Amino acid sequence: MLRAIFYKEWLKTRWYYLVAVLLSLSFVGYVLLNFFRAAGLKGIAHLWEVMLLRDAVFVDLLQFVPLVVGLLFAVVQFVPEMQRKCLKLTLHLPCPELRMIGAMLLYGGLLLGVLFAVSLGVLFVAFRAVLAPELVRHILLTAAPWYAAGIAAYLLAAWICLEPTWRRRLLYGAVAACVLRLFFLAPAPEAYDGFLPWLTLCTLCTASWSWWSVVRFKEGRQD
Repeated sequence: MLRAIFYKEWLKTRWYYLVAVLLSLSFVGYVLLNFFRAAGLKGIAHLWEVMLLRDAVFVDLLQFVPLVVGLLFAVVQFVPEMQRKCLKLTLHLPCPELRMIGAMLLYGGLLLGVLFAVSLGVLFVAFRAVLAPELVRHILLTAAPWYAAGIAAYLLAAWICLEPTWRRRLLYGAVAACVLRLFFLAPAPEAYDGFLPWLTLCTLCTASWSWWSVVRFKEGRQD
């Protein structure tokens, strides 16, 4: 059944996911292109100096890319379920409802996780060729909360999309904005080092919120 659910979700999201992969990796490539162009013009030693003295990380352009990718993934995956009344049919399949919704969220989380891991992996390989391990670690730890925000945005947007009433959607949207703000409170590089485990836990906890919306949908709540 899990394989069937994954296949159903893949049919809905495959084209968006392809676009998301291309755009995400294009942004990563653009960041690296700018970095190596600057290294060619001014020398890699100068960029080391800038990173050490000015605390620069050279990946600021990526800050909101995972957030947008995760948000739109949830919209593409769950809005058709609500508009076409497919969710009601999905919940009547011979599979526990909680497992069904969990599988749908797991599908999205896995695909986003793979995309974000590849993006960070490309950054690691490219920067590791010219920078000290400490500087590479500095860059990746700075970017890590942004990619965690992408997963959180996906889960929170799913929670909102599955909610059957607009009043609650607006309320949930305000709550989601506050939660996502936590990932961007501190602009300084590596500002979240000590808080990153808690951000990860917060992200995982939001996965359960969609079930509240599904329960309300099953109860027939409407505006």
